[in-house]
Amino acid sequence: MNKLQLKGDWNKLKGAVKEKWAELTDDDMLAIEGQKDQLIGRVQERYGYQKDQAEKEVRAFMDDNNCHCGD
Repeated sequence: MNKLQLKGDWNKLKGAVKEKWAELTDDDMLAIEGQKDQLIGRVQERYGYQKDQAEKEVRAFMDDNNCHCGD
């Protein structure tokens, strides 16, 4: 499964996501809506990262926020 465990987890993490990746728009946040693969894609797109770099950034973020959702 590639979604954050519960929608509640996403609601808790949204603020931290916006702090970490301030270039993500409100539309991006709506599109992501708890989907790890969408978060990776949007980070990749907004920051010009290669896919492996975006995955690494998101994985580190989730580890830092004690969210092992979808792993």
